Amino acid sequence: MAVASSSPPFLNFSLLPSSSSHLHNRALHFSQSYSWFNFRTRTRTKPIHVSSTKAEGDVRKEDIVIVGAGIAGLATAVSLQRLGVGSLVLEQADSLRTGGTSLTLFKNGWRVLDAIGVGSDLRSQFLEIQGMAVKSEDGREMRSFKFKDEDESQEVRAVERRILLETLANQLPPESVHFSSKLAKIETCANGGTLLELANGTQLHAKIVIGCDGIRSPIAKWMGFSEPNYVGHCAYRGLAYYPSGQPFEPKVNYIYGRGLRAGYVPVSPTKVYWFICFNNPSPGLKITDPIMLKKQAKDLVRNWPAELLDIIDLTPDETIIRTPLVDRWLWPSISPPASRGRVVLVGDAWHPMTPNLGQGACCALEDAVVLAKKLANATKCTSASVEDALRSYESERWPHIFPLTIRANLVGSLLQWENPVVCSVRNKIIIPKVVRLGPVLDHTNFDCEPLMEGING
Repeated sequence: MAVASSSPPFLNFSLLPSSSSHLHNRALHFSQSYSWFNFRTRTRTKPIHVSSTKAEGDVRKEDIVIVGAGIAGLATAVSLQRLGVGSLVLEQADSLRTGGTSLTLFKNGWRVLDAIGVGSDLRSQFLEIQGMAVKSEDGREMRSFKFKDEDESQEVRAVERRILLETLANQLPPESVHFSSKLAKIETCANGGTLLELANGTQLHAKIVIGCDGIRSPIAKWMGFSEPNYVGHCAYRGLAYYPSGQPFEPKVNYIYGRGLRAGYVPVSPTKVYWFICFNNPSPGLKITDPIMLKKQAKDLVRNWPAELLDIIDLTPDETIIRTPLVDRWLWPSISPPASRGRVVLVGDAWHPMTPNLGQGACCALEDAVVLAKKLANATKCTSASVEDALRSYESERWPHIFPLTIRANLVGSLLQWENPVVCSVRNKIIIPKVVRLGPVLDHTNFDCEPLMEGING
C-alpha cells in the first residue's frame, strides 16, 4: 500500500509475503555465492578538491564521473561530497530536468536525506501524509489506515521532483554539474579506466564511472542489460495547483475500478498530485499535447468521484504526462552484474521498478549512500580495491532490490484486475477484511547515519 509516487503507487496486499521472504532468502544465498553549461550553485560545506587535469590528445582526466543529474546522480554526488570525495556530474539536458510531478518518500528516503543534510529543508515545504483511504469508483470508502498506527516511526511525504532536484544540486560546489553533455560512446581503457565520448566530441578519461542515466540507460545497455519490460499498464499523472489553498486532508485517496485505478494526495498547502493507471496492450504512441492528455485522462474516469475530475481540471498543462510502466528483474546468474570493471549502475539505470510500493526514489537514495560509503573507503585506503567496493555494493543492495521489484510488479498486476467477479471479491472482502498495512512497510526500514560531522537531519 504505497502513496503517491512519481508514477502511481497503489494498494498492496498482505497476501503477498510480508517481505517476499522466499525471494529474500534466495537472494541472500545468491548474493553470497564541449559546449558545456556550468551549473553554478551555492554550497553549504567547504569546497572539496575535484581531480581534473588535461590529458594528452585533449582528453580530460577525471577521478569519478557520474552520468545523469536526476535523483540518483545528484544524491550520489552529494553523498560522495559529504565524505570528502569529488565527482563530475554529466547531464545531457541543458538544465536540470525539473518537469514532472511528485514522488513519494517513506521513512527510508527521509533517513537518507537526513544523512546528507537536506531533510529539514525539504520537510518544511511538504505535508506529512497521515494515512490513506481506499474507495470504490462510486466514491464509497472501503477501508482507511493511519501510518502511525502501524509504525510510529513511519514518515511519508509527497515531494515535488523539481524541488528535490534543486535542493540536491544546491549542495554541490560550483561547476560540478555540466549540462549539454550527452554520452555518445563508452569504452574500457587498457589501464582499467573508462573513456567517455560526448555527442559534441569531447572526451573524458574517468577512473570510475557511475551510471545514473535512468531507465533507458545507455551505460546499462553497454554493460549487457536488456531494455526494461513493459508491464501492461500506462499512467497519466499531474500536479494540480490551488492558488487559494487546496481543501484536502493530508492523506492518500485511492480509487479502484476494473482494469483502472486512480488516486490523489496533497503535496503542499497549494498542490495536489494525482494519477490514473489503466491497462493497455502496448505502451502506445508518445503524446505530449497537454490538452489531449487532460481529455484522455478525464474520459477514463468520467463517472468517478467529482473531486478527481476537479483536480485534473486545475492541473497546469506543463505538469501533465503519460508514461508506460516498466521494470527489470535482476535474475541471479542471468542478469549482468551491477558493475563492470570500474563502471557501476545506480537507481533506475540498474533496477527500474513499477511504482506500486512507492519505492523507486527511496531505493535510488539508498543506493547512493551505500555506494558512496564503499567508494570513499576504497579511494582513501590504498589496500582497498575499487572493483571490490563495487561488488560489495551489489551484494548488499541486490537482496533488497530483486524481491522488491518483483513484489511491486505483482501488486500492480493484482490491482489491475478486470474480471467483474474478481473485482467484486476484492472490494467486498479482500480490501475491507483481509488487507493489512503493517507488513507492507517492512521494506522501509533502513538505517543511515549522517555522512559528515555536524549533520543532525
